[in-house]
Amino acid sequence: MTEDHGKALRERLEAPKYNKMLKQWVGRGELDYEVYLQTRRLLALQFTAEERVTHDELLFQIAHQTQELWLKLVSEELAAAIDLLDAGDLWGASALLERAARIGECLVHEMAVIETLTPARYQALRRNLGNGSGQESPGYNALRLATDAVGEALARLLARREVALADVYATEVAPDIRHVAERCVDLDEALQRWLMRHFLLVRRTIGVDAKVQALDGLPTRVLAGRMSQPFFPALWDVRVQLTAGWSREGGTPTGDRWAARARAEAAADDERRPVALVAEARR
Repeated sequence: MTEDHGKALRERLEAPKYNKMLKQWVGRGELDYEVYLQTRRLLALQFTAEERVTHDELLFQIAHQTQELWLKLVSEELAAAIDLLDAGDLWGASALLERAARIGECLVHEMAVIETLTPARYQALRRNLGNGSGQESPGYNALRLATDAVGEALARLLARREVALADVYATEVAPDIRHVAERCVDLDEALQRWLMRHFLLVRRTIGVDAKVQALDGLPTRVLAGRMSQPFFPALWDVRVQLTAGWSREGGTPTGDRWAARARAEAAADDERRPVALVAEARR
């Protein structure tokens, strides 16, 4: 009879492990690292191998739990950034907004792992998810609330400085405010890419169509609208405003510009040519 090596390994993985360097047992929840991170509780939040309806359920559960943790962190960083914005510490706020944007990139890249879930495996798993959907995500709903609050803080900043957002982008009147605004744009781009990857994940697992419903009863095609809605609409609208007021007047036609460059290069060649001829003759 063939030995079940996988089962034997799982039993060893679930049991405490002896660390030879520390000369201590790891996994009992007694060491400082385990106590601080509450690893026993954390690692018990997933279904056991016997409880899973398919092998891929652990992937599905951990991926979503991880995203909830990242979303919690993003919202907390944004709350701290608002305090700094209101206090006038724009550089401190920018640092937290940059961190939030990097967390957004983590959300994007993590989607690549869950994309390995095949349609057939997900259909088997989907029967056990009830009516749950991403719209019920505490982290996603908190994120929406937090980004709205950042937009309001940015509006308060503009009001205190008595400057319009369009002037911030069109002139050098407030480069520090523009720096903050661009960090918000970085975050917005990352979050929109995350929603786009989620849309593609839905498309590759259950399909996107008016006839295909998510577990919450909504057709999957509504996700296309969600992923195209920015988190900071004013920062995107200002670009439209600037472009609408743009004019070609004062510019140089492309042909004239290149002709002027060609004439300048020809004149430079003419100046260098006599010197080169004299040098050649002396050889």
